[in-house]
Amino acid sequence: MNPTADNDNIAADLLKGADAIADYLGMDRRAIYFAVSKNRLPTFRIGAGVFARKSTITAWIAEQERVSA
Repeated sequence: MNPTADNDNIAADLLKGADAIADYLGMDRRAIYFAVSKNRLPTFRIGAGVFARKSTITAWIAEQERVSA
């Protein structure tokens, strides 16, 4: 196991901040903050920062589509 490679994978998967999450989802930053405040997006906080994983958001979207279908 290569810890450096694992960290590179995590870094590539990580969205740092509401702006990065908004860009990834094609949404407005304010909409991201609202969704986070209502627990409507799979995010986590480190201090005051909002973070999300691309892989988690992609899986969450697929689940939302499955439930809605």
